Amino acid sequence: MIRRLMPSVALALVLAACGDRETQDQDRAQSRAEMAMGLSRTGIESAVFRPAPPALPTAQPGQTPSTQNPPAPTPPDAALIRAQILLDRAAFSPGVIDGLGGDNSRQAVSAFEKANDLPQDGVLDAAVFQRLTTADSRPVLMDYAITAQDLAGPFVGTVPTDLEALSRLDHVGYATIEEALAERFHTTEALLRALNPNADFRRAGQRLVVPAVSAARLTAEVARITVDKTERSLRAYDASGKLIGFYPATIGSSDRPAPSGTVTVVGVAPRPNYTYDPDRVTYGSGEKRLVIAPGPNNPVGSVWIDLSRDTYGIHGTPDPSKVGKTFSSGCVRLTNWDAERLAASVKPGVEVVFL
Repeated sequence: MIRRLMPSVALALVLAACGDRETQDQDRAQSRAEMAMGLSRTGIESAVFRPAPPALPTAQPGQTPSTQNPPAPTPPDAALIRAQILLDRAAFSPGVIDGLGGDNSRQAVSAFEKANDLPQDGVLDAAVFQRLTTADSRPVLMDYAITAQDLAGPFVGTVPTDLEALSRLDHVGYATIEEALAERFHTTEALLRALNPNADFRRAGQRLVVPAVSAARLTAEVARITVDKTERSLRAYDASGKLIGFYPATIGSSDRPAPSGTVTVVGVAPRPNYTYDPDRVTYGSGEKRLVIAPGPNNPVGSVWIDLSRDTYGIHGTPDPSKVGKTFSSGCVRLTNWDAERLAASVKPGVEVVFL
């Protein structure tokens, strides 16, 4: 069940009226944890862009790394979480929503700037933030209650990394309920837990705070796709040449590079199985032909967009956090949710240009 969040004050009054002391204590503990991390609901919803503070002084000549304290892990940033959710909803995908930034978010901002006639530098500055929040003023967080159907899975526990072990599964599903929910809301398990530090993810009815992402189709049918192998990104354009979708991508490797030139979309296969055929591909181990069942943790994820170059396609991935940061076996790999959104607006014959 999905519903709009109630304001935190109203929620507290409702709980007090119910007299549920245990729930009140849990909510107060969660609020303290959220406030300590700067990730309260109110904080994220009202976050505004603020320039980063000056960097700390670097080591002086003669100092060795052992004389300095190791850097603390970067905490999620409330303003960046808000911006990533808005970019995701606008189809300028940052990949996973994690509040940490990086190249994928920078490239998404740069594409958004170009599409909105802003100076194109990839920096989430005040002008970009204002344009994002003005164009979409809806809340970026929502309430979600875990259902019995969510908990039914089926879940596979540890997902094998070996192809032969994967081929023995009837369904290559999510490892856990946390992974399933994180992917549904385009985020990481770490951020999901940070937003819900006291949640019991194995209890039906448990209320969660999650990113309010959209499963809506692109604003138009895709007429042309470009794949930038240097930037590791994919762009989708409509018939008028307008950019309607941007996605970070993992694209080929030195051993098995992505195609060059122009190919076309042949078809779309939702929930594909995956066939490893050593006579047709050059990666993997062993000489045995293997067929791996469908599922989001299948090697090609939840959808396959077949291209006119044999064995090549645009597809999902079992590990969305690595999109744009590793290499593939020659294909174009997107997060499952980005691949699904693109596939819903693609038809056979669409031109795909590799740059």
